[in-house]
This record gives sequence, structure tokens and C-alpha cells, in this order.
Amino acid sequence: MEQKTMEQRDLDLIWHPCSQMKDYETLPPMVIDHAQGVWLYDIHGKAYLDIVSSWWANLLGHRNPVLNERIKAQLDKLEHVIFANFTHAPAITLAERLKELVPEGLCRFQFHDNGSAAVEAALKLCFRYWAQTGHPEKQRFMCLTEGYHGETIGALSVGSMDLFAKLYKPMMMDNIHVEAPDCFRCPYGKERDHCQCECFAKAEEAFALHGRETAAMIVEPLLQGSAGMRVYPALYLQKLRALCDAYEVKLIADEIATGFGRTGTLFACSQAGITPDVMCLSKGLTGGYMPMSLTVTTREIYEAFYDDYGKHKAFLHSHTYAGNPLGCAAAHGVLDVLEQESILPRARENARWLTEEMEARFGNHPLVGEIRHIGLIHALELVADKKTKRPFPAEKRLGYHFYQKALERGLVLRPLGDVLYFNPPLTITRGELTQAMDILEQVLA
Repeated sequence: MEQKTMEQRDLDLIWHPCSQMKDYETLPPMVIDHAQGVWLYDIHGKAYLDIVSSWWANLLGHRNPVLNERIKAQLDKLEHVIFANFTHAPAITLAERLKELVPEGLCRFQFHDNGSAAVEAALKLCFRYWAQTGHPEKQRFMCLTEGYHGETIGALSVGSMDLFAKLYKPMMMDNIHVEAPDCFRCPYGKERDHCQCECFAKAEEAFALHGRETAAMIVEPLLQGSAGMRVYPALYLQKLRALCDAYEVKLIADEIATGFGRTGTLFACSQAGITPDVMCLSKGLTGGYMPMSLTVTTREIYEAFYDDYGKHKAFLHSHTYAGNPLGCAAAHGVLDVLEQESILPRARENARWLTEEMEARFGNHPLVGEIRHIGLIHALELVADKKTKRPFPAEKRLGYHFYQKALERGLVLRPLGDVLYFNPPLTITRGELTQAMDILEQVLA
């Protein structure tokens, strides 16, 4: 009997995420054997440049020696322990380190095991906060259109991308969706870096109608990632913070994708000079090594749950792997590398260089409607008509075809619709970025 390949064995049993499995008939899964830095190597010896950081999580490169050693050392001491009534040094010291780095005023850390879980906890915290402080009418949530906050039902409910959420709407909460900034196709005819966020009028209208019944507003600060790396001004966040204060609405910053240097600063909120009431962290938190997330909040919210047990105010929310010591060890490794190896200053320099290179190479390409960027993240939106910004019909799956062509040449260029983007590990070199641009140039040609 003919022996099956690893690819065939995978397809016999595995249902891959965010995939139409029928596509795998023509593009079978790549079986990765090992990795190093920004490179993945399959079982056939082919190399792939991981320009998307394995779904934006791999912050400092694969097999980073510092993170490896941190996890190995922790594995010989403690792999996991129940986190209710028990604790351990890696979690305690991680919270202490992060308190000095997150926006001022955030000081209480809840541990979870993935980004969606952090968002769910944030929503539940804000909902119960108002119920326990005399405002039971505040039960709804606001979010931005085209936002994405995870795949669990609560997280989907505060997302606005029909690609993920539309089929599940009968299951979802009735939330308020505020028209998001769209700087590429600005309805006011403004430019991203030269406006007063006229689009913020949509948020003001929503708050005027629904502010009294709203518990919290959740946003991806500065960057709507799954929407196609849509970048918007820091001024919008500043105005939103003030509006939330005026209507007594909590502000949740979903920094799962933007945190730990992705936007050029350690946290995107820092560029607006604001402190959210709740911040959600994951992905870069552990360098993409271990599934772990945090919901970070203020003393004010924490104290609304602090009382005698019989008052039934405790936040009864838990995850089996909350506070996992191996995840904490990986997070310590991330902070060590960021602090000791000048990662962010070097990434900012490379980001400026990359912007210039991309504009020179692709700025005048007839298919490229816009090159937008924040930190090392750079995105090219493909359009059918450059002048009118008319998109290609979705059924053409243009981005997906470019993805296939890039894979043939060894570049993991997984698209967001017709948006091709670079979101590489912060440790990528200019030589590796040049290789990626060379392949992108070949594919566009």
C-alpha cells in the first residue's frame, strides 16, 4: 500500500482555522519542520520568509535564544499550577514589570490563555462594574465598524466584520456599531495626517443617542488590523477618551495586535497620550511562543468587585491555564530582549527606511491604491482603479492569488482581502525586508 505524505495525513484529519478546506485541494498545507529568525523551513527543505509573524504573534523571531532559555529554565521548576489561591514568582514579577510600562493608572492584571478570552473578561468586567456601582441601565457596548476583537461570541459581538460575524448574528449581543475612520476613502475628502478627525462626528452622534445605556466602547487603537491594516490618527483616540469620560462610558483598548512595539511604541495608546479603563494584551506578550493574555484595568474597577463574599461581588471568571508559568517565562524573555537589545529604536529606523523603499518601488504601481504604515507594519491596498479607488470584485480573490504566487517564491504574504501587508518580527533585517520586497515586486509584475 502506498504510504501517505505528511500533507495527505494532515488533510485526512485536521480542520485548519480560517480556511475553506476545499482550497487545500490545490494548495495543500506546508508542513514546517523547524524555524529560525524570520524563516520557516518545511520538511522538503524549502524556506519561507515569515513576513506576517505567524499571525502577528512572533515578535522577536523564531527560536529566539533568550526566550528559549527562559522557558527551558522555568520548565525544570514549575510547568503549571492552579491560579486560584495559588501564585508563583513568574506571574508576580511579570505584573510588577508591566505595571511600570503600561499607561499610567492601569494596575490590576488578570491572566487568561488567549486574546478572545481577554476581550470577554474586559466586557464582563465593564458590564458588572456598572451594575455594582448603581448604574444597571448601562448594559450595551459600542464598537467601530470593521473592527475585530476575536472569535468567541462576546468578542464577535463587538466586532463588525461580516466575514467573521454575519452568520452568527442570531447568537450575538445587540451592540452599537459606530462608523470607523476610513482614511483611504475619507468621505470628508481629508488626508490622514492633515485632518481634525471630522469623521468623529459619527461617534458623537452614537454617544448622544446611546451613551446613557452604554457600558463600554472597545477599539483597536490606531490600527484596525483585520480590516486591512487601516491606520487612523491618534487625535481620534484622544477625542474618544474625552467622549467616554463625558458620558461615563468605559474605554477598552484592544492592544492584542498593536502592543509590544508593533506600532512603533510599546503600546499604541501611548501615541495618543491616553489611559484606557481596560487594556487587553496577548500575541507579542509572549513573543508568539505560548498562549497567554492579560486584561489590565484600573484600581477603580477592581474596587467595585472588592467586598465581603456574601455581597456576591466577586468576579467569578476563570481559565484553566490562567497565570501559566511557562507563558510568564516567555513574557519575561520578551521584556528582557526589548529592554536590553534596543529593539524598538532599531525597528523605528527600519520602519522609516521601509516606507521610503516601498514608496519608491510600489507607490506608482497601477494596482496599488495606497501604501499605509505604522511602525514596521506596511500595507498595500490593491485597487481596480487607482483614481477612483474602486476595489476589485471580491469573487476575483486577487489577494489570495498573490498569496499563492508569493508562497511559490518563499514569502508568506497572507492577505487581508486585497490588502497585502508586511507585519514582520521586530528583529527582521533590512536585507530580509529587501528579499521580501523583491518577491512582492515579482508577484505584482
